[in-house]
Amino acid sequence: MPDEPDLHAPTSDAISSDDRPQGRVGARPKRRGRSKRRHQLLVVVLAASVALALVIGLGSVYFLRHLDDNVDYQDYSEQLTDRPDKVDMATGPQEPLNILVMGSDSREGAGNNIDGLTGDGERSDTTIMFHLSADRTFAYGISVPRDTLVDRPECIAEDGTTIPGADDVLWNEAFEVGGPACTMQQFEQLTGIRLDNYVKVDFNGFQDMVDAIGGVEVCIPEEIHDPAHGIDIPAGTREIAGKEALNYVRARYTLGDGSDLGRIKRQQAFLAAMAGKVVSRGMLTRVDRLLGFLDAATRSLQTDFDSVGGMKDVGSSFRSIGLDNIRFVTVPWQYSPEDPNRVEWLPEAEKLWRKVALDKPLSAKVSSGVITAADSVDGDDPAGSSSGDKPVKGAATAEERESAGLCA
Repeated sequence: MPDEPDLHAPTSDAISSDDRPQGRVGARPKRRGRSKRRHQLLVVVLAASVALALVIGLGSVYFLRHLDDNVDYQDYSEQLTDRPDKVDMATGPQEPLNILVMGSDSREGAGNNIDGLTGDGERSDTTIMFHLSADRTFAYGISVPRDTLVDRPECIAEDGTTIPGADDVLWNEAFEVGGPACTMQQFEQLTGIRLDNYVKVDFNGFQDMVDAIGGVEVCIPEEIHDPAHGIDIPAGTREIAGKEALNYVRARYTLGDGSDLGRIKRQQAFLAAMAGKVVSRGMLTRVDRLLGFLDAATRSLQTDFDSVGGMKDVGSSFRSIGLDNIRFVTVPWQYSPEDPNRVEWLPEAEKLWRKVALDKPLSAKVSSGVITAADSVDGDDPAGSSSGDKPVKGAATAEERESAGLCA
């Protein structure tokens, strides 16, 4: 991973030390060599939630039951300890929601061994926390780089035993040693943010969801050719689906600046484009595609939502917000001074987590490099406000899009 200037970190925001959340940020750098390349999975829970909101309009009780049968419901709340309190801001008729999304890189199960590799466990190489405001006027997803070095806290295994904590380890190691519960424990302890729900999705589910909606339009500035990993994607603006879409979101060394951070930005753009297509007029008139998307999405999910109906309620909220008010950012970071292959959170990360805790929208400073669900895939003028006459503040720059392998 090249050592280059941080394009994503926001400048300071005026928040007093008394407002900081209780939680540790980052850790000292430590080199951790790994023989096997860790692939990332784009998680499309936002698009899935939006689509699930439309189920009521289809009027099929049977289909709702079918979707409920698809989902793997698992509640890990009893394994979470010393949980941070949720701030009661009373800013809306409902409460703000924080949903942690994890993408599993397991090669187990039909369709998941996409690259012929055998895994030594399961990691969450994609982590996104979605925040939905209490007044349901804005939402944002915050990506946590997998190469972030942290002091992992103790966590509780499913059998009740304690999994020891560790210093200076990679973020995604928590999932490997303790699954979703350990990742949730790590997130809450390091950010001071109380999680309401989680969602986990796998490789095969991602492919099926993209295929079900007929692909997602992307703009690829140059050919992606990586024979070592079986990736060969021509340049151009077009819709991609299936394994080609999966290869696109997990390609790293042959696209953009070759960094994991560039890949995160590309995944955010793909997720935004996917959400836009799911709620487009063309999609709403294709009931067959909508049903296929819902079926694929629920078959790939593990979650602690009570039911598909519960996810539908959240999806209804996302739908009412509007595409230009759904934004995607990355935790403020820098390359580790001692190891350029690892990253550390910057002090500004505490300000970002505090905004989440206080249910505040992203400011122009914090949202530097933001991608919205209304952005143009080819990098033309950034999408405007809902009225269409104002540019989105903090939209990703041409340099940021180029470093991510997106059309600038």
